[in-house]
Amino acid sequence: MAIAMVRNIKINYEVVGNAGPWIALTPGSRRSYHELLDFAKSIASSGYRVLLHDRRNCGSSDVGFDGTASEHEVWVDDLHELAQQLGALPLAVGGSSAGARLAILFAIRHGKSVSSLLLWRVTGGQEAVDHLAQNYYGQFITLAQAGGMQAICESEHFAQCIKDNPANQEKLLATDVHEFIKVMTFWRERFYESSTLPIVGATENELNSIAAPTCLIAGNDVIHTPQTALKASRLIQHCELHDDVVRKVAPDQLLKDWDRQEWRDAEPKMAALFTSFLKRHAIV
Repeated sequence: MAIAMVRNIKINYEVVGNAGPWIALTPGSRRSYHELLDFAKSIASSGYRVLLHDRRNCGSSDVGFDGTASEHEVWVDDLHELAQQLGALPLAVGGSSAGARLAILFAIRHGKSVSSLLLWRVTGGQEAVDHLAQNYYGQFITLAQAGGMQAICESEHFAQCIKDNPANQEKLLATDVHEFIKVMTFWRERFYESSTLPIVGATENELNSIAAPTCLIAGNDVIHTPQTALKASRLIQHCELHDDVVRKVAPDQLLKDWDRQEWRDAEPKMAALFTSFLKRHAIV
């Protein structure tokens, strides 16, 4: 593990692999990068360097609430700056769920810095937007309104951020509660804008604009529907869709939540798919 100062935030990161083309992978939700460590080692063994990092407000990195852009735009620009500091550009960018949204937005905002996209469990649909907007933002707005920043410190997510990085407690308590609520509200409103989009975080035109070759693995739950993956694959110019990595389910039988063990068990197949894709597209 290492620490980089990125846009005034201390970002915790790790590079897996000693040589080869660069890949950045990001997990879903606001989870720590550690859940992807074994997967990254599998990919790195084929001759790649994999950059993992804890996004701000995740894992061992600093908390920081930037209301000048959506949360995902902030994360994208942080990753771009981190990769630039490491001399890792251009690089393949990939991830799961929120990490996939980050990767797609990275290609939209920093197209010349992307060699390819490696995506799994892309998010879309009204149910996904409503559920995730509450999970990411609404619950923290309510907590802050009722109990101030002390309540935020005691919440499950930010208590873990403090455990992983004790300096975050002082940072959170020093944050103006009204500014925190303002930023969370802005981030939530930006997220709600995705309810009518083909996938969360990107319009049809934005998806059409992505030139990087893309490998996309479909999900099978109500938040990461196979239909969303199909829409994305049709809109991204050079997209290879795989809808058989995890079990296929009928549209009316989608899982209520993603099966973590199923995806964990699928990692060897995913690593083989992604590395084969990268080699076929001369990213070696």
